[in-house]
Amino acid sequence: MPNTERHVAIVGAGLIGRAWAAIFARAGWHVRLTDPHAPTLEAAPRLILDELRALARHGLADDPAGAVARVSVAANLEAAVAGVEFVQENGPEKVEEKRLIFAELDRMAPKDALLVSSTSAITASRFTETLPGRARCLVGHPVNPPHLVPLVELCGAPWTSPEAIDRARTIYREIGQVPVTINREINGFVLNRLQGALLAEAFRLVGEGYISAEDLDHTVKDGLGLRWSFLGPFETIELNAPGGIPDYCARYTGFYKELASTAAGPEVYQSPNVDRVIAAWPHQPTPERVAALTQRRNERLAALAAHKAKQNDKP
Repeated sequence: MPNTERHVAIVGAGLIGRAWAAIFARAGWHVRLTDPHAPTLEAAPRLILDELRALARHGLADDPAGAVARVSVAANLEAAVAGVEFVQENGPEKVEEKRLIFAELDRMAPKDALLVSSTSAITASRFTETLPGRARCLVGHPVNPPHLVPLVELCGAPWTSPEAIDRARTIYREIGQVPVTINREINGFVLNRLQGALLAEAFRLVGEGYISAEDLDHTVKDGLGLRWSFLGPFETIELNAPGGIPDYCARYTGFYKELASTAAGPEVYQSPNVDRVIAAWPHQPTPERVAALTQRRNERLAALAAHKAKQNDKP
């Protein structure tokens, strides 16, 4: 049965904060939301219920009404963090603002509560160094949308305690996420660095006329993406040679060295290359197109997540 005695504070009730609220509430936690923008905070419970209902349609949530009943709105930060064991911060991607928020969190939250940031780009050492409780601070970087893509990158500062990382891993697993640990700080963590490498090569290939922008997207979503939805790159190369990874490296190292020697560099993000990519993309980001793409993405991710959940339930 879900544990109804556990409490989490979600600081920031935007898109990512609402997703975290849905995840924790779905797992039986009591969720307290806070956000300095009153209209955002007021709208959050209704939007969270909408997300939970969408998850339920795919078998990814039980009792949306019961889950959202565990979500409450706190008038301020101090009320949000009172008595919680976990804080998930989702504030602006600005170092100075995170320093201010974490100073307040460290002062107000229970001394044994974990203080975790959803930042996708700022390492924890840049905003926690001077805090008395810095050993309990870390990054828990989700993938958007977190309620459909379960990966969470855990990355502590040099002073983050191993116990804090272990506790965070345990909690994320308990609420249905898939935590991975980044052993030492690096800009962009791991997922964004992998994504950035692929994106740089995509810009180069389209910008230099090797393939159209739309066909490049098909290459990923109908090729590599389908494979990578259930196999990682090392699992893939293990299966692509009779002798596994050592055999694959022996066979293809020369080929990949040749590719690496001509790989895209930072200049791919500069004109005229970027201009060529923009010109090659035949669509305009109208509100209707963005809404349709978001819906299609979420439906595909939900179907995939439901399939994987069923596979994991098999004996």
